[in-house]
Amino acid sequence: MIGRHIGTAALVLMMVLSVMGFAADRPNVLFILADDLGYGDLGSFGQQKIATPNIDQLSTEGMRFTDFYAGSTICAPSRSVLMTGQHTGHTRVRGNMCTVGGSIGYKGTRQVRRMSLTDEDITLGHVMRQAGYRTGLVGKWHLDAYDPNAGPTDRGFDEFRGWLINEPRTGGYYPEQRVVNRDLVDIPENANGKQGIYTTDLCTDEAIAFIQKNKTTPFFLYLAYNNPHSPLEVPDLGPYKDKDWPEHCKIYAAMVHRLDQNIKRLMQSLQETGLDEKTLVFFCSDNGPRSEPTQIQTEVSDFFDSNGPLRGYKRDLYEGGIRVPMIARWPGKIKPGTTSEVPWYFADVMATVADAGNAKVPANTDSISVMDVLTGRENQLPDRFLYWEYFESGVQQAVRWGKWKALKLKRGQPMELYDLSADLGEQNNVAAENPQVVQQIEDYLKTARTESINWPLSGGNE
Repeated sequence: MIGRHIGTAALVLMMVLSVMGFAADRPNVLFILADDLGYGDLGSFGQQKIATPNIDQLSTEGMRFTDFYAGSTICAPSRSVLMTGQHTGHTRVRGNMCTVGGSIGYKGTRQVRRMSLTDEDITLGHVMRQAGYRTGLVGKWHLDAYDPNAGPTDRGFDEFRGWLINEPRTGGYYPEQRVVNRDLVDIPENANGKQGIYTTDLCTDEAIAFIQKNKTTPFFLYLAYNNPHSPLEVPDLGPYKDKDWPEHCKIYAAMVHRLDQNIKRLMQSLQETGLDEKTLVFFCSDNGPRSEPTQIQTEVSDFFDSNGPLRGYKRDLYEGGIRVPMIARWPGKIKPGTTSEVPWYFADVMATVADAGNAKVPANTDSISVMDVLTGRENQLPDRFLYWEYFESGVQQAVRWGKWKALKLKRGQPMELYDLSADLGEQNNVAAENPQVVQQIEDYLKTARTESINWPLSGGNE
C-alpha cells in the first residue's frame, strides 16, 4: 500500500517536473512595434543621419530581415493582420475607416465609421493565453474603433496599459489619461496641458513593470510605441539640437533617437531580471514612413531617405509603403549578426510566436511559422502568395510571389508587375513581357479574399 502511494506521488512529481521543464523551454516573447518608422530609418538598414545604436545592436545580436512586410500600408489593418494572422483579404479590420457598418465617432470634427475586432476574432493574445502565457499590451491598440467593449482585455490580453480611439484624452505624446485594463486613470504629470511625461517613456516604464511582475511566468508582451508617428513632438532635440537642419527634421531625428534610447532601457531590464536569454525579441514597424502626405512629412521622409531604396510611402502598396525593417533576437537560438532575404509578413507572426510557445494556431489563418528560418534550420519558406488590399484610394491590391511584385491600383486597369530581384525600386513594369506570371497572379486574385460588408469591392474605383 505504501509502495503504491510512493509510486503515485512519484508519478505526480514526474508530471509536475515535466510541465515545469516544458514551460522552461518556452521563451518569453517581446514584440516591439514602432509606428510609421520607414525601412531606411535604422542604421542597420542604411540610415546615415540618425543614429540608432541600440536597435542596431539587436541586429548585431540577432537576425535582420530584408524582405519583411507589414500587414498593411496604414495602422489599423496592419495591426489587425498582426493580431489575427489573417491578411487584409480575410482579417476583420481592413482599413482605418470603413464605408459601411462599424461604429460611428469623430476624428477631430469629422464624423467617421471604424470597425473593431469582434468576439468572433481569435487574436494572438488568445492564442498565447491559452498556452499558459501571461499576455500584455502596452501602448497603441487601434482595433477598438468606438466600441468601449473592444479593448485588448476584451480580445485576449490579461493586461493593458495604453490609449484607445474611444478615449481621446488618452492619445497623443503627453496624454492626460491612460487606460489601465478597463479603467480610465489620470496622469497628473500631464494635467492641464503640462508635459511632464512623454508617452514613449511611459510605455517603456509600463513594459518594464510588466516584465518584472511576470519574470517567473512565461509572458507575451506586445509593446506598441507611437514614435515616430505624427505629430512631430519630442521633449528635447537630444544630439540633433545643433544640427544645421530644418527644425522639423531635427524633431523627427530626436523622436527616433528617443525610441532608440528606450529600447536600451528595455533590453537592460531583461538583463537585470535574468530573462535576456529566455526572451525572443522582435522589432519592426507597422507600415512605411510619412504619417500623412503633407509637405512637412514628405520633406522629413525625403531628407532622411526614410524609405531607403524603395518606392512609395505609407498609404502606397509599393514597397516603400509595406516593406518594413524586422529584427529578431533570441540568444542561443538565433545566430548573431545574420541576415535573411526570406519574404514573410505580419500574418506569419501568429504562427511563429505560437511555434515558440508550443501554442495552437486557429485553422482559419494565413499564418505560417518562420521559426526554422529564425533558428537556421531552413533558409526558405514554401512557395506562396503574400497579399494586401487597400481602400482609401479606391480598391487597390498587391501581391508578392517569389521575386515578383504585382499591383492593381485601379479596378479595370492592367496589372503592374515588377521583378524585385532586378528592380527593387519598382521602376520598370514588366507585365507585358511576362503574360504567364500575370495570368497566374490574376488567377490567384480571384480567390485571394473573402467579401467584407465593411469594405466591399464595389465601394472603390471601377
